[in-house]
Amino acid sequence: MFMENKLTNARILIVEDEVQINRLIELVLQSAGYYKIQKAFDGKEAFNLIRQNKPDLVLLDVMIPEIDGFSLCKLIKEDETLNSIQIIMLTAKKMEDDVLQGFENGAIDYISKPFSNKILLARIKAHLLNSDFYNDLKQYKNIQLDNIKKTVKIGNVFVELTKFEFIILQTFMSNIGVVFSRSQLLSYVRGNDGFDVSERAVDVQIVNLRRKLGEFGSNIETVRGMGYKLKES
Repeated sequence: MFMENKLTNARILIVEDEVQINRLIELVLQSAGYYKIQKAFDGKEAFNLIRQNKPDLVLLDVMIPEIDGFSLCKLIKEDETLNSIQIIMLTAKKMEDDVLQGFENGAIDYISKPFSNKILLARIKAHLLNSDFYNDLKQYKNIQLDNIKKTVKIGNVFVELTKFEFIILQTFMSNIGVVFSRSQLLSYVRGNDGFDVSERAVDVQIVNLRRKLGEFGSNIETVRGMGYKLKES
């Protein structure tokens, strides 16, 4: 049960220009419990969302406008801050050369349309289990975060964090160098609980988190007019 709950926390981006197919994939994911879903209908829109939010997995159609799927896949994999993203290509093309091109550009899987919903979900699950997203221990400099035990250590010393502080640090350590706006961090803090928290409350959490991390707190950088990020090592 824990494994399933954790997997459904994965952020998934659907990139498909046909509105009905895009919506169908979204419904399939929602039926399996995935709720952090975003959608894009062309390559340029998709790349902007990817840079803003860094999803854990992208379902990417090949034949999309603005930037085609192969080119977008290559752009993602050439970016050091994005190349851990898992990419599954979705396309009606079945030619061997097209499949090879997808893999050469960094895709981890290739599913031809029309596809079985069960196969799609099984492939998504398998790749998430093998991704950085599912890694239970995260390390940044001398900070170690344990996703299972919900603990944080600096060296051998445990640091007591509130639930919200832990979620924010977890988000940063899973996306080093990625800028998160207050509203994005707020959405992660809220989760499914739906309670009301203001964006200013995020600033308070950041201040407290920096203080508790001591000398490492300065690694949480303020990006003026945009939000916060964890400085790349």
